[in-house]
Amino acid sequence: MSVDPARHEQALAAAFVGLADTLVADYDVIDLLHRLATECVHLLPVDAAGLLLSDQRGSLRVVSSSSEQARLVELFQLEANEGPCLECFRTSQPVAAADGAEIRARWPRFAVRVEREGFRSLHALPLRLRRDTIGALNLFRVEPGRLSADDAQLAQALADVATIGILHERVLRQHEVVVEQLQGALNSRVVIEQAKGVLAERGGLEMGDAFTALRSYARQHNQRLSDVAQNVVEGSLDTGDMLERHRH
Repeated sequence: MSVDPARHEQALAAAFVGLADTLVADYDVIDLLHRLATECVHLLPVDAAGLLLSDQRGSLRVVSSSSEQARLVELFQLEANEGPCLECFRTSQPVAAADGAEIRARWPRFAVRVEREGFRSLHALPLRLRRDTIGALNLFRVEPGRLSADDAQLAQALADVATIGILHERVLRQHEVVVEQLQGALNSRVVIEQAKGVLAERGGLEMGDAFTALRSYARQHNQRLSDVAQNVVEGSLDTGDMLERHRH
């Protein structure tokens, strides 16, 4: 299917404006990273995306994904302690594998899970600003083949803008505060996963739909995603109302 160049340019502009909004206003880090993952799928010839961030000890943790399949692959990558994002984070350089044979040759244990979820090629990009690498972005494709140079450059640009958004501060702060903010985002993700489970069980939803309901409710009520998730887990929020809104 052909792509309308004018609409593609508009989508690109909207994506960069949305990611750059974090430079001038308070923002939700988890929501920013989810936006990055979904924009990559919308703007690039990829089928899924996942994001890993480093915690205080330098270990990577999954913080966002465009689909449940991508999230499971990323979790397995950490469990197996091998894969493109780990290599990308350690080297601060892009990592790509064009087909199943290359994936199996480089990361045999990781390859099993990738193939199970239906992916045949991948591309990992560092989330970095100058010498600071804070995570990695993984792009998955169901078809073999590498991204073109232009698409790889666009993916890195999106990752760079998001990285600047994470690290940017309206007033100068010490590095320890930045680390604390990132750690807070990682901790919030645990609560969000718990809230997704609650909604999925009560509403008979897939995990991806449960996250959509959670995120939509937070936006409609102008609340932080992590706060809404905490209220769901604690039982202080009417999940029936949230699920009803999602159905309609």
